[in-house]
Parts: sequence; structure tokens; C-alpha cells
Amino acid sequence: MDAWTLTLLLASAGFAAGALNAIAGGGSFLTLPALLVAGLPPIVANATSALAVSPGYLGSTLGFRAELAQLPRRRLLRETLLSAAGGVLGALLLLLTPSEVFRGLIPWLLLFATALFLLGPWLAQRLVRAGAQGEPGWRNPGLLAVATYGGYFNGGLGILLMALYSASGEKNLHTANALKNLNSLVLSLVSVLTFVLAGVIAWGPALLMMAAATAGGYVGARHARRLSMRSVRAVVVCTGLVMSALFFWRG
Repeated sequence: MDAWTLTLLLASAGFAAGALNAIAGGGSFLTLPALLVAGLPPIVANATSALAVSPGYLGSTLGFRAELAQLPRRRLLRETLLSAAGGVLGALLLLLTPSEVFRGLIPWLLLFATALFLLGPWLAQRLVRAGAQGEPGWRNPGLLAVATYGGYFNGGLGILLMALYSASGEKNLHTANALKNLNSLVLSLVSVLTFVLAGVIAWGPALLMMAAATAGGYVGARHARRLSMRSVRAVVVCTGLVMSALFFWRG
């Protein structure tokens, strides 16, 4: 693959990922495979993908400043610390995973994230009903576990966080969304910092995809209301299934 084709591939994947994340999520279904096709080792590709999509979490968090300001500071501090700890733990687990082992896990992780995306609305409805009888005491270890997954592999993170809050009794959807965005931002920042310190970021592709994802996020946010969420969800699920099948086929 020549340099121009490679640049176009990475920029297109970054742009489309930014647009998808602004509308419904699922951007990592595009960034990670594109980086692997570009020839990056699996661990480097996953770390670089995490950096490429991370700027979007900041904008999402700032959009929920009012909801976050209404929450007790002690709770915010506790949950951000748990998210940070999980993000670092997940990143370290990724760095300790042999490259070939992680390569074998990629199609399964993509398939798991796709299933989460497909079942997300149904899961949310079920857990909202169950949340009335939920036991908030297990929310903290649950958050640590989900954040660890997010530090290891980002796909489906938002759905897992929303499911966690619904199941543990959070009845205000806006509050759950605000906490989801804040915790995603925190664990993303610390996991990316861990990858940077470990020297596993491919900076050229990362910066290119970050710029493209930022532009895609802007375009996606502007046109989000014109698109059918059912259609967007179908596109994301089909993308995840195709990418999973391709990586299963490649072995």
C-alpha cells in the first residue's frame, strides 16, 4: 500500500469514526481495523486507536456540565478515581498481553462490542425496569470492572456504562449519560497516558486520525438529527459484523 492510499485510508476511517461516535458510537469498529490493515502491530494499533477517538469524550462531557454540577462532589471524586484505576489496569493488562494472543482476541472483542451495540436498546429497557430493585452497593466494583474493560478495549464501553447505571438504580437518564461521558473521558485519558509512557503509540497515524475524527465529529453532530437512529445503528452493527468476520477469516 503506497503512502497516499494509506493516508486516505486512515483519514477516512478517522473521519467516519468521529461521525459515528457523535451520532451513536462504534467508531472503534473502523479505527482499529484500519490501523491493522496499515500494518501496525495489534497492541500498537489498539493503543493508537484509543488515542485517535479520545478527543470526542471531552466534548461529550462538557455538554453535560449542568448535570455533573448537581451531583455530590464526593461521588464524582469516587467514580472518577475508580474509572482512572480501571483505565490504568486495563491498559497494563493490554501491554502484558502477548501480541499474537491479542490478535486472536480481536475478532471476539469486535463481536462482543457489536452484540452490545445491537442489544443496547433492549438491554437498557430491561435494566431500567430491574433498576428499581437494583442494589447500588455493587456499583463501585462494577464500575471498576467496566473501566478495566474500557482501558483494555474501548468497543461498547458506553453501552456497558449505561447498563451499569441503569441496573444499579440510576433513574435519571441525563445523569447516567453525564456520568458515562465523564468516566469514559477519565479512563480514556489515563489509559492513553499509560500507552504513551509505554511507547506504543504510532504518532503519525494517531495525529492524522485525531484530526480527521474531530472533523467527522463536527459533521456528525451537525447532521445527527436528520438521520434515523435505526439506520445508523444498522450501519454500525453491519460494520462490526463484517469486521469481526474478516478478522475471524484472517485468523
